[in-house]
Amino acid sequence: QVQLVESGGGLAQPGGSLRLSCAASGFTFSTYAMSWVRQAPGKGLEWVSGIYSDGSDTYYADSVKGRFTISRDNAKNTLYLQMNSLKHEETALYYCARGWGVTATMQRKYWGQGTQVTVSS
Repeated sequence: QVQLVESGGGLAQPGGSLRLSCAASGFTFSTYAMSWVRQAPGKGLEWVSGIYSDGSDTYYADSVKGRFTISRDNAKNTLYLQMNSLKHEETALYYCARGWGVTATMQRKYWGQGTQVTVSS
């Protein structure tokens, strides 16, 4: 079955950096677009970033453009999210999700368990 395991979350200071990883198994990773979605306390779900199966195209929410970088290593079945210049309001549970856009945000059965990112001084 599809399994997505996130890691790399934790505590970062405002302006700091974290790198999230997502190890995928149970499906042909290299044939699927992948995404990162997040849910902050008391807020709705946000599609943060996406990447095509071959890495040829990416999407970033306006709020993270220029600060976050999504990437993937299809040989290692791993998705990444490099997060720089973190802000308080980006404290959230970050999920790795299979798919792109609505497909990624609506199909919770294809999410990992999430990794907590807390931005605080």
